[in-house]
Amino acid sequence: MPIRKPQPNIYPESLIDMVRPSADRHWWVLYTMTRREKDLMRQLKARGVAYYGAVYEKKTRSPKGRVRTSLVPLFPSYVFLFGDDNERRTALRTNCVAHTDPVPIAVPFTEELQQIDKLLRSGLPITPEARLEPAETVFVNSGSFKGLIGTLIRREKENRLVVAVSFLQKGASIELNDFEVDAIR
Repeated sequence: MPIRKPQPNIYPESLIDMVRPSADRHWWVLYTMTRREKDLMRQLKARGVAYYGAVYEKKTRSPKGRVRTSLVPLFPSYVFLFGDDNERRTALRTNCVAHTDPVPIAVPFTEELQQIDKLLRSGLPITPEARLEPAETVFVNSGSFKGLIGTLIRREKENRLVVAVSFLQKGASIELNDFEVDAIR
């Protein structure tokens, strides 16, 4: 079976940098059928509907020791659509979506997606965080992630910065030195 080309995880390319939610157009969380995220993104792009689906590289080792790299969803079963109710209905007609939820305009959703996207574009190893733990909120003051806000957790003798999408209560983490952050009080 031929391998498909990687699906763009954002359409249009500058989506999360240019969006301004309003009463008509805002973010929708699309809950997909199992393992249908990439299929949904492919169909939304073909129909000209703006979306963001966070994917990261996951490396696994086969029983014979071969390293395999896959692009997998950071948030399994979720794709984020930016549009109006007609675009939401277009997504529902793909037969990939189980249900949708509107994201309230008051939620800083765009900013959280921008932070997640910055982590993903860095090329550093990302760890999905399925359950967020209460921890100290920090501001990154130096390095390639300067300006990000997240929580600092300690796991297995390393400090990790967790950047979250609060609406989903999920996020991603990267290894970070403690001198690169300042606590937010």
